[in-house]
Amino acid sequence: MSSLPHSSREIRLKTKPRSLPRAEDFEIVEVPCPAPASGDVLIRNRCVRVSASLRMMISEGAENVEGIPFPALNPGDALGGEAMGEVISAPEGSGLAPGDLVMHVQGWREYAAVPALNCTRLDHEELPMPEAHLAHGWTAYAALTRGVQIRPGDTVFVTSAAGAIGSMAGQIARLLGAGRVIGSTGSLEKADRLTNELGYDAAVIRGAAPIVDQLKAAAPDGIDVLLDNVGGEQLQAAVAVAHENARFVIVGTLSGQLASHGAGRTAPVELDSVQLLLKKITMRGYSADDDPDARAEWNRQFGVWLRSGRIVFPHVLLKGIAQAPEALQEVARGRYFGTVLVEL
Repeated sequence: MSSLPHSSREIRLKTKPRSLPRAEDFEIVEVPCPAPASGDVLIRNRCVRVSASLRMMISEGAENVEGIPFPALNPGDALGGEAMGEVISAPEGSGLAPGDLVMHVQGWREYAAVPALNCTRLDHEELPMPEAHLAHGWTAYAALTRGVQIRPGDTVFVTSAAGAIGSMAGQIARLLGAGRVIGSTGSLEKADRLTNELGYDAAVIRGAAPIVDQLKAAAPDGIDVLLDNVGGEQLQAAVAVAHENARFVIVGTLSGQLASHGAGRTAPVELDSVQLLLKKITMRGYSADDDPDARAEWNRQFGVWLRSGRIVFPHVLLKGIAQAPEALQEVARGRYFGTVLVEL
């Protein structure tokens, strides 16, 4: 403990944004290095994942929306998010020791004091690269094995296919037996990367033409499974192109989270209920947190697939806590491909 610095830097909310977050809505603050209370683990954070879902915690009006599992933050509050760090000290009986790597949700700061019960110890050898523990593939894996089940030959449509979840979901769907995988994205460059790097069979591009027309061309025989991160026009299109007995799993609502106005906590969409009825479409909202056993199963399978080259982990690694505010701004604007990580 004597080698600890006297201070630690953290990212705080400076002003609640009224639209998409800007780097100037945040500030880097130097605070005393946290002193762990009884039962706490002191952690030196190594890496934090930058997620668009943070919008739902920081926007003006977020505190007025009920039923959202993300706590609203106020100016002066430190941001939170999933992080990977190294244990500096741990209470006896916690099963943790200095040098262990752990996952927790007090990211966006260099040092964190976290209750031992809220830390997940990571196996150093399970994955070939430590930052892969912050991949969002486990959400996609749980959704495609618990939320729905991929059947051999299924045609699968993944929305926001170049994002943290989508860039893993298409690969996972194929490995689970899908016959055709289609993704949506926001640019021709990303569409090319989906098909050339991640094995997507086709990609539809937001804004290039009506999504429904592009999806009909990409899936002339219809879709069997939708893994939806977006909602909006893309969910409407999936209903129009769905096979009979299609299965939809909704894991995100980026059409609301990344809307130019509002708190990001609503994502209205108009669906044709006649089509839902006639096609016998099942639609399920899903959180991977409901199936915690999927995480360990995913880590084991992810390690096997990574080492064999059957899957890749698309990600951007930015270095230094000073990069974090702009990284969040650019994630909200759709700049990056794959998971965005900041090394602290």
